[in-house]
Amino acid sequence: MTRTMATGASLLLACALLAGVAVAQRVVTVQGGPLIRTEGSHVTIWCNVSGYKEGVEQDFEWSMYLPSVPDREIRIVSTAQPNYAYALYAQRVNNNEISVERLNRDSAMLHITKVLAKDQGLFECYTPNTDGHYLGSYSARTNLTVIADTLSVSAPAQTLSKVEGDMLQLTCEVSRTTVQHTHLSVGWYLRSPEDAAAPPQELVTLSRDFVLRSGGPYRQRMSAGDLRLDKTSATAYRLTIHKLQPMDQGLLYCQAAEWIQDPDGSWFTMTRKQSDKTQLRIQPTDRDFSIQVSTDRRSFTAGEPLELRCTIEAQNVPERFFSVSWVFSSSPVAVVGPSAVPVLGADYVAREAAGLMTVRKESPNVHLLKLQRLQPDDAGKYICRVTEREKTPTGDFIDRSKRSRNVQITVQPLKSNITVAVSSNSSEVLEGDVIQLTCSVYAAAGPLTVAWYWSDKQASGPPQEVASLDRDGTVWHSPAYRERSSYGEVRVERARADAFSLSLYNAVAGDEGQYRCTATEWLRTGGEAELSWEKIAEKSAAKGVTVKTVESSFMVSASSRTPSVTFGNSFDLLCIVKPRHNPRVPTSVTWRFMPAVGGGDDDEGRGGFKDLVTFTREGTLQWGEQLLGLGTRTTVDRSHSNTNFRLSVTRAGRREAGKYQCTAVLWRRNYDNTWSRVANRTSNLLGISVLQPESKLRVQKTNQSQVHLEDSRVRINCSISSQTSPESQHTVLWYVKRASGSDADELLLRIERSGAFEYGAYADEERLRRRVQAERLLPHLYALTLNRAEASDSGTYYCLVEEWLSDPDGAWYQLSRDSSGFTRVQVRQPEIRLQVEELESNVTVEESKSVRLGCSIPSQSSRDSRFSVSWYVQRFEDADADADAGADADADDEEGERKKECVFSIGHDAVFGNGNCSPRDHGGPNSRLQFERMTSDLYSLTIHGALPTDAGRYYCHVEEWLLNPRSAWYRLTTNDSGSTIVNVLPLESTVHSVVCSNESLFYFVFFYPFPIFAILLIALLTVRYKGRSNSKSQEGKNGAPLLWIKEPHLSYSPTCLDPPALSLHPGSVD
Repeated sequence: MTRTMATGASLLLACALLAGVAVAQRVVTVQGGPLIRTEGSHVTIWCNVSGYKEGVEQDFEWSMYLPSVPDREIRIVSTAQPNYAYALYAQRVNNNEISVERLNRDSAMLHITKVLAKDQGLFECYTPNTDGHYLGSYSARTNLTVIADTLSVSAPAQTLSKVEGDMLQLTCEVSRTTVQHTHLSVGWYLRSPEDAAAPPQELVTLSRDFVLRSGGPYRQRMSAGDLRLDKTSATAYRLTIHKLQPMDQGLLYCQAAEWIQDPDGSWFTMTRKQSDKTQLRIQPTDRDFSIQVSTDRRSFTAGEPLELRCTIEAQNVPERFFSVSWVFSSSPVAVVGPSAVPVLGADYVAREAAGLMTVRKESPNVHLLKLQRLQPDDAGKYICRVTEREKTPTGDFIDRSKRSRNVQITVQPLKSNITVAVSSNSSEVLEGDVIQLTCSVYAAAGPLTVAWYWSDKQASGPPQEVASLDRDGTVWHSPAYRERSSYGEVRVERARADAFSLSLYNAVAGDEGQYRCTATEWLRTGGEAELSWEKIAEKSAAKGVTVKTVESSFMVSASSRTPSVTFGNSFDLLCIVKPRHNPRVPTSVTWRFMPAVGGGDDDEGRGGFKDLVTFTREGTLQWGEQLLGLGTRTTVDRSHSNTNFRLSVTRAGRREAGKYQCTAVLWRRNYDNTWSRVANRTSNLLGISVLQPESKLRVQKTNQSQVHLEDSRVRINCSISSQTSPESQHTVLWYVKRASGSDADELLLRIERSGAFEYGAYADEERLRRRVQAERLLPHLYALTLNRAEASDSGTYYCLVEEWLSDPDGAWYQLSRDSSGFTRVQVRQPEIRLQVEELESNVTVEESKSVRLGCSIPSQSSRDSRFSVSWYVQRFEDADADADAGADADADDEEGERKKECVFSIGHDAVFGNGNCSPRDHGGPNSRLQFERMTSDLYSLTIHGALPTDAGRYYCHVEEWLLNPRSAWYRLTTNDSGSTIVNVLPLESTVHSVVCSNESLFYFVFFYPFPIFAILLIALLTVRYKGRSNSKSQEGKNGAPLLWIKEPHLSYSPTCLDPPALSLHPGSVD
């Protein structure tokens, strides 16, 4: 948003010019680029802003753009926002590797302590608008190029021992492979081995402009030609020192720097490196020494400090024993022996005890004499006398003394030139803030006393003293401010020697007015016995301060980016409190909530707003009586400036829907640590709606048809192609629309989301409970299976899916429902394939003979079919006429036909007489009919002892029966076989007929001989195999199986001579 406003600055400028309004134009400038820096170096980029409203401190925001994505802004650091940086730079900013330094109110500098190759790009400095209107530029950019550090500096590490006066030569190799145009500077440095913390001494340096220079002590030696630096090759630099001196002893090393010129013409050190060090030891040849006394100046004003330094110039000073004596106008001041313990003169003991005199040994060859608060009596000649005690080879001690030249010091009487200026932290202070006043006293030579006075802006009464600071630092408060100062609300301090401060904490409206600082300079007169002070001068200055009450600018507002959220999502509420937080005038903020009607329990829907959470003025959290939903996490936080208070609700549910508002109470802490309520503000209402998520339930709607045979398995699938959430659960309802034309859809089965089954009324009505089966094959695939399908199961089936979700409070709600496509199921009976042999035939038999009638079924509808077979006959009126007309009986059917008569029947349950007709001959031992089933598809009926009345047209009638799924038999179809015309010829009387007609004669001739013969044969075999019969009998006892058969009925006709026939009659087999 700020970038958009900034880009519209040009339009505002044009409007301002057209209106003729003359206003200041903001200008943002940044260090010109491109800036070329080496990887790993410390990079700084300055940014200035001008043309803004005076008195407002400016903020700076730094961003960069990578060359690969020049349109994408990457935020780095800001003076206003602590968490401004993007993730790419956040860690480096937090580690203070990247920071912004505020130089003053309208200038700042970006620091990158260790620049990386990935930092190459376009850097932008942006300053937010503080003027209320837009005019000018608000950002500036510069390009930063990061190159590799190719500088190499090398010199061999070695230890050299030389004698004073020898010559020394050292070579250093310096090279770089930088593509850009850069300059090199190469120098040699000496570091003292005795004081590692001391800065190195510059010997000689070849600057980037190819100018040769040397350090202070070596400048004269280079002018004399004793010190040289020569470039012997493209990369070699040779140091030459003639006439080595003891001061040259130490660690020598070479240092090189690579420089580049920025677009603004300034030179920048891209990288700097050192070589290995060479340790140089020099054997001295001279033990003489010299003395020199130095001071900054020789003319002083009374009250100023005097510093005199006595420097001993000699070889190996730390290894020698020197005593230093300070003398003033032939009077001893102090003596410092080799042990560095000073011995003071009699006239200076009290002065040193008062802290007005210092005598110490700063280094082995430098001694200091410092006199504080010079008096006119201190004017005169100062001398430094140095005595060296040396032990001779004979063991005697020799003292050699030297004295310095006289140093004439003059002390002028004190004349006051002080000036006073008062400044404040701000001319307008917010209530509760600190009023910070600084009184600066310039050109003061003597001790000062400072007094602070207050008066109202109209100066209607005399000034009221606030506090004062005495010469010795004692603070005194006036009675009007004494109680307040006892609680630390009023402080007077001496920040520096020339700066005095007055701080009024927890400012109130009554502190508004004019503050005056009065400074008095004093001169100390008299001796130690009679000490007196003389006022030299008194100056004052004033500053007006306005205290703005916080109540006038106290405002509270609430906002939210998401007024409507779905179940399970999050929303943030922001409460903004203005002005900024002041610890002395803190704010307590309370978030309040009123549930929406129907959004929770009945009690919660009434009663208005209730407190959720409170940020107390102490900074703690206090939860209220209103709690949000069970499955909800509520977090609260506040900004570092305590102006933004955020309420975050995650996993929102119905109970979080309603109206929110925040209330803020402004408190003021009194100086006695009591609290007073200043103001109370309530924000605008925020309505939050929590909605159900948009359903994404989709059920596959493909229509299909299925055809099944009875007693087969029918499977119908219900596939869910998409759902709203992975946590969705489903309730599946199976419906059927009967094929019989019923308009209503019958509920067959309901599968709850918990997996429970509930059968519909249709399942009970159609007795489907035992045959219906519901399955969940896959998470999104349900199946309905009808076992042993019946024709009544035909119809149109479909599933209805209800999607259920759990709200954050754990309550399940139905989100949506969707139905599948229709599956038309047709259950039919097996295809009729029954065929009975239809071959027509004629049979002529003599009377008393047997007639065999066949019934063949070459094809059946099902392998599980069972048959009911019946034989019918159509008798002729005149059997003789039938026999004569056998060849063309078909032509005379209607004339000789009798009504058809059931001869024999057997049901599908294999019960005789249980077919589709009831024969007159109900069977029995004397029945002439014999039924046989040769194979599963071949039946036969034999009529024994044919009679003339048996003549006629015979055919078999077949009924095909199947077992339905309910285990009930039903007739599928019927069919008739072809006709068989039977003609019976009557018999004449013969011997055969006579025998057969007499039953006693028949048994005597044909039956009795056979049993008698069998008995004789068995007796013979018994005698013949007597021995073997025992063993065979034993085998029978050991378990040889005995086959038992039931004696069949013997059916014979007493009217014929044929042997009796063995046959099965109805009812003869158990």
